[in-house]
Amino acid sequence: MKTRSRLLALAGLTAVGALAQMSQPMVGENTTKISDHVWAIMGFPNIAIVVGNRATLVVDTGMGPKNGSTASRVAAKLAPGAQRLFLTTTHFHPEHAAGEPGFPPATILIRNSVQQREMDQHGQEIMDRFSRNSEQNKQLLAGVQLRTPDVTFDREATVDLGGVTVRLLWFGEAHTKGDELVFVEPDRTLISGDVVQNKTMPNISDSGGTPSTWLAVLDQIASLNATHVLPDHSAPGDGSLVAAERSLISEIRTRALALKRQGVSVDDAGKQVSADLKANAAGFVRSVYAESQ
Repeated sequence: MKTRSRLLALAGLTAVGALAQMSQPMVGENTTKISDHVWAIMGFPNIAIVVGNRATLVVDTGMGPKNGSTASRVAAKLAPGAQRLFLTTTHFHPEHAAGEPGFPPATILIRNSVQQREMDQHGQEIMDRFSRNSEQNKQLLAGVQLRTPDVTFDREATVDLGGVTVRLLWFGEAHTKGDELVFVEPDRTLISGDVVQNKTMPNISDSGGTPSTWLAVLDQIASLNATHVLPDHSAPGDGSLVAAERSLISEIRTRALALKRQGVSVDDAGKQVSADLKANAAGFVRSVYAESQ
């Protein structure tokens, strides 16, 4: 219990840092090597670049075409001889997907069908919402028109980059309904989107899953036995991040349900759990209450 409590107490520290990054949506060109074939542009969000000997895969785009252009330029520098460029997105939110128009026209865009359905239903709505957050966001997202993917898949797609096999996976609903996991097999590197973070409070978006479905997704992720994990909005780490994420979500859920059984209101429960964990858990507590109606 003491170890878990320390984990939960630390959870809010990185959450604050991630929120601060939202005011700095421009991605740079510096990269961090995550594993043998995986590099990352660390920012909002972390953009992964997976390099094979025949092709390159970029995971996520940055917010708007200007950032997408930067990501594609960095990918070209890492793999100057690559014959093909693939792009996929972990979910439909603008900082992850709205940079697509900045990629070269021949880029092969792949996305799971649930995520694409969310994009069709809510993509413009959430871009409009992000545009209202700041003048910079408004400029980055001005006039963005997103194309349909070249390839969609239901549960899994495999991309052969030449010497590197990448699995694109949809395990179910978590942060959003269409969360996509990317697993680089020779490296055992998981690019986890918002589903597995590092000392960061979980958050279910307006059109997302439930605490129970998120836990079910994490159980499937655990079977991958990842060695390296690259989250979207926090620092990379090792495979233990998967179990830590499950422990964090399970703990919040257990505490919230206990308070609900005692008749505590959702607002008061959010305050109490947040105080106990020294992090803002109110949003996730609200999701627990909503699911248990």
